[in-house]
Amino acid sequence: MAAALAVGTVTYTGSATTAYADVQVVKDAKKAADGKEYWVQNHLVAKDVAAARSADGKRKKWLLVWAGDENIADTLVKDVKNLPGSLGGGLNKIKNALPGPDFLAVIDATQGSPTYGKVVNTATVGPLVENEPHHMQYVWHKGDTIYAGALFAAATYAFDVSALPQLKLKGVSLPTQTLGGSVPDAYWVLKDGTAYGTYMGGPVVPGPHTYANGATVVGNGFAGSPGEVVRFDQNARVLSESPAATPQGDNKKLCDNLPQLDKPTCANPHGIQAREDLDTLVTSDYAEPRNIILDPVKQPSPYLRRPTVRTWDISDRNKPKLKAVSYLPDGPRADPADPLHAESRAVMETTVTNLPGHKGAFAQTMQGGAVFYTPDITAKEPHWIQVFDDGAANKAIHPNNDSNGGGSNGGWIQTSPDDKYLYRAITGRSKGALGPDDPGTTGGVYILDIQKLLAAGDKVENIKGRIDTKEKSQQGGGGDLPTVVGAAPINPGTPGGGPHWGAYDNFVLGDDGYYHETDKPQHLAVSNYFVARSGLDGDHKVNLLNLGEDGKLAVDQNFRDEFTGQVGINFNRKTWPHGSFGNAKPHSELFVVADADLK
Repeated sequence: MAAALAVGTVTYTGSATTAYADVQVVKDAKKAADGKEYWVQNHLVAKDVAAARSADGKRKKWLLVWAGDENIADTLVKDVKNLPGSLGGGLNKIKNALPGPDFLAVIDATQGSPTYGKVVNTATVGPLVENEPHHMQYVWHKGDTIYAGALFAAATYAFDVSALPQLKLKGVSLPTQTLGGSVPDAYWVLKDGTAYGTYMGGPVVPGPHTYANGATVVGNGFAGSPGEVVRFDQNARVLSESPAATPQGDNKKLCDNLPQLDKPTCANPHGIQAREDLDTLVTSDYAEPRNIILDPVKQPSPYLRRPTVRTWDISDRNKPKLKAVSYLPDGPRADPADPLHAESRAVMETTVTNLPGHKGAFAQTMQGGAVFYTPDITAKEPHWIQVFDDGAANKAIHPNNDSNGGGSNGGWIQTSPDDKYLYRAITGRSKGALGPDDPGTTGGVYILDIQKLLAAGDKVENIKGRIDTKEKSQQGGGGDLPTVVGAAPINPGTPGGGPHWGAYDNFVLGDDGYYHETDKPQHLAVSNYFVARSGLDGDHKVNLLNLGEDGKLAVDQNFRDEFTGQVGINFNRKTWPHGSFGNAKPHSELFVVADADLK
């Protein structure tokens, strides 16, 4: 593997891996703030790159998947056996023993291409390895830097994708640049090319931390609480850090911290989206990150999962100012004996509307299994109401599912660019999640029609329909509330094995032979992996779905793994273009087109 460490272009003769021959290795390195060299190293499969470029003369669309090397640290507490014995004990059956690099997989997403679904490049990052790659931004536009976060390393990478299928590294932010937060989650790119990122975990060092704006918070350490919002330039240089905590703290009953803080806080921002025209940023608090992976069998406290959404004034882009902390309401399913699955619990994601006439946003809960909406994010105190329950989509996804939305493990949620639809991915309920006799549910993707809801205006009282009974949780709230128009199962028959994340395809090929952006996506991509140590490991597949203008949805049967021939690209494989490192964990994805092919 010596060739893999060289700078420049090197061609393997076939000895690097039995599955890939003639791999061109191109390394691009930058010096980070610590004075050390960090890099992205492309491993381009020469024959597939050539075929993708020349087979039909058409320009190509790519799916980038940010993936981590599977490793022993992913093993669940209940699976750790025979330690400190050899790897021949309880570990070798599931996890890779040798360290491997994390990477961006570049997959041909051009339907009809002879290399459709093939991994034509794995762009590995170093020297950091096995740092749980997590999210990128939600959508990519021409000229955008791609921002990609590594949970365990508290690092943010900035990639140049203008010359796909090859990538370059623009820069990297290390924990020493973001001492006010840790555990980077998601990113939102602004029109000027900079980005906001959520750092879900607390300041790196426990105790008081003072920000550049003069605010001081007391945190309980790395991956604890409270988190922050970071603004990056296009090379991942930190422009500002803004605390997500309020000076007075949050609701003591609903916001646990371990170790406890004098001022309890729910400030663990996960999802992030902005409306620049409204000078408003919305973030959603998910959980105190380190404490939800201590032992997936025994949750330390249900109140480590957050019920809160935060809105920010970003009229000064470099100084986001926290305006409001909103507590989502519990719904008719809420049970005092099971607070973990109350509708409000674990607000993982938020998504804003897009058109100038709309000022609303949605939020979703992972354990709560519900979708909430506020018609006006600019309000001093936005009013959020529940507008949908995952249980009302369960049977549309798979007829054998029940209609209980609790514990649905929903992740990705996104408005369509034209504000007609809401896209939603749910992993599904794990077997036994609600009790020993719980069969769980098949996960998948569903589409909601939100046109009536948005047309109701910016006052909650004008919205007709409510989710105020268990029956409405299962069947929909009527009136202006959203309805299911399309659904598709992913990994049917495996409870809790569906998708966690997704992305819509905002590109279409024009009559001029170039790609153009569209506000009517025709495809979605989803990945079936969350975080292994949480107990939601998934099957490590990436699927593509075809999406109609009416919201109808179907898994693309032609997007198949090049080795197994099965539907979906399987990241559980022995070898990659970068070597024989075994299984990988695909967390997030984006549709991207090279600059030369996009107008």
